[in-house]
Amino acid sequence: MTAKKLEDYFEFISPEEIQIKGHRIWMENILYEHIHNGMSPAELLERFPTLNLEKIYATLLYYEQNKQAMNDYVAAWIAYGERMRQEQAANPTPDMLRLRNARAQREAQKQALVEA
Repeated sequence: MTAKKLEDYFEFISPEEIQIKGHRIWMENILYEHIHNGMSPAELLERFPTLNLEKIYATLLYYEQNKQAMNDYVAAWIAYGERMRQEQAANPTPDMLRLRNARAQREAQKQALVEA
């Protein structure tokens, strides 16, 4: 039996897309929780129950061995998400407009009750 290489735990779809092999979980999901929310391996296992500790540790080890590249990877993912939220806010779909209107009506009704 040959030893598993660290890279064997991941699907390198593109430089911006690294998936945990055999899962629909992306590396950035695990790294975000670890880096920005300080989750430990045990907490990550609870947050991502379809993974096992081996894959979580492989992800964290890959991060440690490629820290600058992975920090850039996560930063790019966060920036992309922010750009998409801004674009979505500027160009809402009809369903989003309907939901916003419903929320505004609900808030107006609450405010009217408070003022009454």
